[in-house]
Amino acid sequence: MVKFPEAEARLMRNVFICRACKSKIKAPNMKIIQGKVSCRKCSGKALRPVRRK
Repeated sequence: MVKFPEAEARLMRNVFICRACKSKIKAPNMKIIQGKVSCRKCSGKALRPVRRK
């Protein structure tokens, strides 16, 4: 499968996963690092980036 830079940026850039409930959240990197973003479902602040294959 061919990887397009535009598609990869759309799917992977600024997308984070909650470590507790595994829901996806789209937010800027700096807000995640500062701890200003929390999960919509469980209100957790432990987020990780999406895994790239």
